[in-house]
Amino acid sequence: MSTSSQERWLAAWYGGRRWTYWLFPLNWLFRALTGLRRWWLCRFAQGRVAVPLLVVGNITLGGTGKTPLLLALLEHLKARGLNPGVISRGYGGSAPVYPYQLNPRSTAAEAGDEPLQIYQQTGCPVVVGPDRLACARQLEQLGCDLILSDDGLQHYKLGRDLEIVVVDGERGFGNGHCLPVGPLRESLSRLRQVDLLVVNGDLSKPLPEKSPSPYKMQLAPQRWRRLQDTAPLPLDHFAPGTRLHAVAGIGNPQRFYTTLEALGLSPQPRSFPDHHAYTPADLQFAEPLPLVMTAKDAVKCGGFAQADWYSLEVAARLPAEFWKVLDARLDLLLESSSQEHP
Repeated sequence: MSTSSQERWLAAWYGGRRWTYWLFPLNWLFRALTGLRRWWLCRFAQGRVAVPLLVVGNITLGGTGKTPLLLALLEHLKARGLNPGVISRGYGGSAPVYPYQLNPRSTAAEAGDEPLQIYQQTGCPVVVGPDRLACARQLEQLGCDLILSDDGLQHYKLGRDLEIVVVDGERGFGNGHCLPVGPLRESLSRLRQVDLLVVNGDLSKPLPEKSPSPYKMQLAPQRWRRLQDTAPLPLDHFAPGTRLHAVAGIGNPQRFYTTLEALGLSPQPRSFPDHHAYTPADLQFAEPLPLVMTAKDAVKCGGFAQADWYSLEVAARLPAEFWKVLDARLDLLLESSSQEHP
């Protein structure tokens, strides 16, 4: 999908425009088919692995901050002494074989940008492929004692033990309708069935009734990283008011630009479609300014980066109560898993 086309749909879904309402017959068909598909897969085609499996996903199109949460979860699990692994669809990549286990030589063209970012930042085993169940079984064979699914909330062929849904606090659920009228992958009633609900930022609109109590997540900038040599640099590397080209090929580019402005910088926005495969020509701008991008974009641009290109690393911050509740549920899952598979 081109940038202009993507922006048009997102503007309609999240900006209150009404031309998509002409598509309501397709909305009803979408809801019927997705409901039937879920019932069939859960009843007749769902498979499981022996170790606990957690899904980190969302019910909307467009970015919600799912990857920073997953990175925080992995660091927390590793601190507990666990050996977690990650499965992902690997969207935007084309691997030589599936399931595909990432290695130090893997590229975003093979694995997809988000899986490569997760692998490089955590060092955890990451396996990608369209069949998430097959990916999970490979991680199980590698000795992982807990598996996180990057997205996959609607991949019902994959049995799961715990579901965490991330919501964009600012954009919420758009107009509240399912595709193609709105951005929802499933109806809002789905939220009543998830285990933990995380809201990225301040909640601008109320959640549906009977949803789990939400936990607020804040994305905090941590450091700059120079693309050419991956050298870390402090947040005050740029003087206040510095003008720079800001590149974002993520689900919600405005969040990145707003973060830069909060750091006192003056970004010149350059948005691309989510998961865009960059070429050097994409990043040639007439005005000679430093260029900054997200960590997700950076994994695709290191091979042709110039000296004044940087990425901004952020970390998810969640309340202590979230980790307390998560740990309690994990303890039960791990105990049950050890008893069933000693």
